[in-house]
Amino acid sequence: MLYHLLQEWSEGRHYAYENTLFRGTCAALFCFLFTLILLPRMIRQLVKWKLGDRPEFDHASLNELTRDKNNVPTMGGMMILGSIALAVLLLSDLTNFYVRMGLVCLFWLGALGAIDDWLKLTSQRRATSRDGLKMHEKLLFQIGLGVVLGFYIYNHGRSNFVVLNPPVEMVPAYNILSVPFYKPGLQLGALTFMVLTVLVMTGTSNAVNLTDGMDGLASGCVALCALVFVILTYIVGTEDLAAKLLLPHVPRSGELVVLCGAILGSCLGFLWYNCHPARVFMGDTGSLPLGGLIGFVAVVTRQELMLLLAGGVFVIEAVSVMVQIGYFKWSAGRRILRCAPIHHHFHLGGWSEPQTVVRFWLVAAMFAGLALASIKLR
Repeated sequence: MLYHLLQEWSEGRHYAYENTLFRGTCAALFCFLFTLILLPRMIRQLVKWKLGDRPEFDHASLNELTRDKNNVPTMGGMMILGSIALAVLLLSDLTNFYVRMGLVCLFWLGALGAIDDWLKLTSQRRATSRDGLKMHEKLLFQIGLGVVLGFYIYNHGRSNFVVLNPPVEMVPAYNILSVPFYKPGLQLGALTFMVLTVLVMTGTSNAVNLTDGMDGLASGCVALCALVFVILTYIVGTEDLAAKLLLPHVPRSGELVVLCGAILGSCLGFLWYNCHPARVFMGDTGSLPLGGLIGFVAVVTRQELMLLLAGGVFVIEAVSVMVQIGYFKWSAGRRILRCAPIHHHFHLGGWSEPQTVVRFWLVAAMFAGLALASIKLR
């Protein structure tokens, strides 16, 4: 735990490592190099264990387009989780409540995704279906995590605000929903806060999972979203910057810059081997916790609505699935899109897979730029 060792060594003197943005950058570099160097060894191990993917879609043309992905090793998300966990343990303040809750989120959703992938690839369910865990089974654990995190985050924020003994005119930030382009924000009650936390955590986790359908698509989009939250978390965690930019200041949330930096670096390192033609897939082992962590950071920093901008591609992917299913049932079998999620619609429409992925990255970059620009438009 380098942070604590260096803190003892410094004897109260201020050094660069005490700055969360510096440690977040170190976490990004560490995770990138860690994943870049060790992932080939994991790929060989996954091949040895015969954990190869078998993409199957309810669309004959799409199955033909993706036939070359058969037996590409999956569950590479274990490397992403390992690098994030190691970077957080080495570089962050482990006495920080939000860091510990972030680790709970990482391991909870990582275990859920790993079980789902394992059932898809090895269990008796594979003989009749490749669905792994049923949707209601995954939702049960995702909602449970949202309830636990929502309860503890809300109560921690309230108790921390009371301990600080703020002046009467100060508005507490722990229950403020920050609204883009609207300075005051909205105050939330405990129940509303918990419901919103469940929706954000579950929705983001599943949206990233839906986006993970092409080589490099999810990892590239998550990296861009994580970059936005590196900046947002640093602002919200720094009292002077938060006041200057009219954002709610959440005390001690700045330590999550290290977590966001680790997400950014691990996704970029994974993308090195996940770009077309992919040598490894992250699977649910990676996509579920990555989405959940982004949602968790948004909840802590009170930037749930900003997440809709920064993660615009994830929103589009999730909405495309809901619209497709809803219209299919309402129209007794007709479809709006050729196939959902929407990236498959464009692939079937004539875009090559690399074209689709790069164009979605460009859209994700535009959403990220819009999110950052909106910070000054209050």
